Amino acid sequence: MTGMLDAPFEIRNDEDLPIRCDLRTPSGPGPFPVVVVVHGFKGFKDWGMFPPTARFLAEQGVATVAMNTSKNGIGEKLDEFTELELFATNTPAREVADVRRVVDAIAAGELGGELDASRVGLLGHSRGGGVIVLHAAADARVECLVTWGSIATFHRHTQRAIESWREEGRLEIPNLRTGQILWHDVAVLDDLERRRADYDIETAARGVTVPFLAIHGAQDEAVDSGDSERLITWAGSAEKRLHILESTGHTFGCMHPWAGPTPAWTVAVEETAAWFRAWLGAGRV
Repeated sequence: MTGMLDAPFEIRNDEDLPIRCDLRTPSGPGPFPVVVVVHGFKGFKDWGMFPPTARFLAEQGVATVAMNTSKNGIGEKLDEFTELELFATNTPAREVADVRRVVDAIAAGELGGELDASRVGLLGHSRGGGVIVLHAAADARVECLVTWGSIATFHRHTQRAIESWREEGRLEIPNLRTGQILWHDVAVLDDLERRRADYDIETAARGVTVPFLAIHGAQDEAVDSGDSERLITWAGSAEKRLHILESTGHTFGCMHPWAGPTPAWTVAVEETAAWFRAWLGAGRV
């Protein structure tokens, strides 16, 4: 079946933590171009729209590796936050390194010969968009990228929140969907401040020269659409495009659990598939 989910698998990173992944491959003969799908903050690969997105891309001839970053808080129960201590220490550098580990696995043939390591793209949502921009600027193996509702900076806290974070030793982060209180240790704040230059998305975007599509909801309640406008303005790509989708928000109207496609998600996924097909050469062996 086209877009069939192959057996889920894990890759271990340099901290010996699992990066949990799902591989979906198109029907027919390979090797296929492959896109790594990266979730956002408090996101995970099995959230609402991500499995249908991966299936759709596979149906369009593009294999996908949807990943959970190793400290996103999701463990063996794939839609529950059970690893809160890991979430508490997560940093952009950890997420970028996890993306690199997945791309390394593709390049080394660890995921099988059906994937064409010369045709790798990235799709990132929200914070995941910032992560893939950082990665793409530093990895010549990436041939194109697409961001959905992406951030343009990792420094998103008010001064008052920062002061409280340092005073309390942690920043509480409510998860409205589950009612849980997640948190970030003060070490995460220290990391953000110490590695400010490393986490400069503007500088990274200016170094991205591969084709770059940014899609953003005009009514995004979590990340203002101006972030994607800035990303595309900064991008050093000769081929770049911004699409602001009217009358939709951060997840294009999609919910978790998945309740079916929305008009905005349908536009986003169709444009994304077309972008990857165009720049990764889906159908070319």
